[in-house]
Amino acid sequence: MLPGRAAETRSDDRTMRTQFPNAYVLDIMAEDRPGIIAHVSGVLKRLGGNIDECSQTVLEGYFTLILVVSLPKPIRPDDLSREVGGPEAEGLQVLVRPFDVRVAQRPAPPAERFVLTAFGRDKPGIIAHLSQYLSGKDINITDLSWNRANDEFVMVSQVAIPSRLDLALLQADLDAIADQEGFTVKLQHENIFVATNELRLTRAAKRG
Repeated sequence: MLPGRAAETRSDDRTMRTQFPNAYVLDIMAEDRPGIIAHVSGVLKRLGGNIDECSQTVLEGYFTLILVVSLPKPIRPDDLSREVGGPEAEGLQVLVRPFDVRVAQRPAPPAERFVLTAFGRDKPGIIAHLSQYLSGKDINITDLSWNRANDEFVMVSQVAIPSRLDLALLQADLDAIADQEGFTVKLQHENIFVATNELRLTRAAKRG
């Protein structure tokens, strides 16, 4: 990264420019409670920094947050970690590393985004079986959500499928894995998935 220039990154096929030239990635975990985001954003505000991108979720009472942040002045990653995870942070685990613009700008092979959904009776090894198959096809999992209730699971994942792959053969392979493991699987282009679910929400709203 050149001194005095904001980091330029590629994210989801769009250009992202950090607000300030000194950019960092923060990974934060804690037992969930109100005020964690307020604390983290307050520290960054005090340092004059900006949150350029972030993703946050809570799983079974555990809070997780990953951010790309930028600061007008450079700071050692360990020092930034101590600032965010100080005594008043109440048990935050904070990992900080410098943001490497080359990672964000690394060229990716031509691919289309699909949504892979699966549901059925849960048992050990389902995610391992699916992910190992996808990895063998050079399919990247860009987002994954897994929920389990009463021995049943629902999985929704976003995947980037190389353009060279035959989608019919891919679906057939996934069906074979699902039959072997005892669940149902469906692959939809991201645009179709979004349009279908928006239509369902619209119809549900009208009925309500």
